[in-house]
Amino acid sequence: MIGNNERVTALLPMKAHSARVTSKNFRVIAGKPLFRWILDTMSGLEAIDQVVINTDAREILSENGLNDGDYDGKVMIRDRKTEICGDFVSMNLVLEDDIKAVASDHYFMTHTTNPLLSAETMDRMFDAYIADAQSDSLFGVNRLQTRFYTGEGQPINHDPNKLERTQDLPPYFEENSVGYVFTADSFAKTNARIGERPILFETPRLESVDIDEQSDWFMAESLLMRCAAGETPPKE
Repeated sequence: MIGNNERVTALLPMKAHSARVTSKNFRVIAGKPLFRWILDTMSGLEAIDQVVINTDAREILSENGLNDGDYDGKVMIRDRKTEICGDFVSMNLVLEDDIKAVASDHYFMTHTTNPLLSAETMDRMFDAYIADAQSDSLFGVNRLQTRFYTGEGQPINHDPNKLERTQDLPPYFEENSVGYVFTADSFAKTNARIGERPILFETPRLESVDIDEQSDWFMAESLLMRCAAGETPPKE
């Protein structure tokens, strides 16, 4: 558990424009705007002291009922600088701007497009990060055990002439963008949210949907409607 005297700041960047799913951050999904799902979860988490929203959409947030200081003072809205706005700006530049402006012992970064991430999983991420003294950061991954090929059709992790069960194949781990834990020092060493010695943290499959395409929206909506109805996802 992160110490009582150590501050955790959550970083939740949010822009107005979305290239593939129009205005997705503010669209209603399963009864409320998309951004509210992860924000409600994080704001209720005891381990998180503050949620910083770096955005070019302050007015849109206000129209959706979110203002600076909401959630009992836990939310800080920061206007995104013009030079780091746009679809092709590295997210690490946005995070760097927040880190310079808001001092904290630890940072937890996630996206509005990961609405299913639970408070329980966040706590487990923090616990794993603190428990491993040799690591300087943590990021969420999906564990994949299947037959991979290159674009030219060459097998990567298996022999097609020797048909092994997929569960016996060596696993590969996919960065899923669900969550990152790091410090200002680890960020400074790599100029990135993943430090030099990261922990790969496997997040639950049903919590790892990342809304990037319209098909992702449909999957997330179906799962969120179950959550809204009070159903609890099965343990994996």
